[in-house]
Amino acid sequence: MKRLILIGRSQAGKTTLTQALKGETIHYKKTQYINYSDRIIDTPGEYLQTSGLGAALALYSYEADVVGLLAAATEPYSLYPPNITCMVNREVIGIVTKIDKPGGEPQLAASWLRLAGCKTIFYVNAKSGEGIEEILSYLTH
Repeated sequence: MKRLILIGRSQAGKTTLTQALKGETIHYKKTQYINYSDRIIDTPGEYLQTSGLGAALALYSYEADVVGLLAAATEPYSLYPPNITCMVNREVIGIVTKIDKPGGEPQLAASWLRLAGCKTIFYVNAKSGEGIEEILSYLTH
């Protein structure tokens, strides 16, 4: 299986998605630092939200085979600049989270990820498991 790094703002669902991909029980846990496991690297949202730390994400991405940019369906705007995916020489996928939330706009979040440069987009509800198998299958091929 390819190693995946998850990048997104705080509350985008990175840690919840990590738990779902690993088959763990879902429980809220604030990520305070870069968390490495065999196949997933979970990053704090502050790394994306703070300009001085953003470049570190590009460096950490070299530890992974695939970069996953997350955008929750409930986000009010995108933090990703257009064509940001060119900053790394890794495959970059988009992951729309919280697709079940009332008032969420999964298609808008997906359009932001496409604008950032993601060609492959996954839609997930980590709590129900929707979309998890598709990501796992993608990472094993």
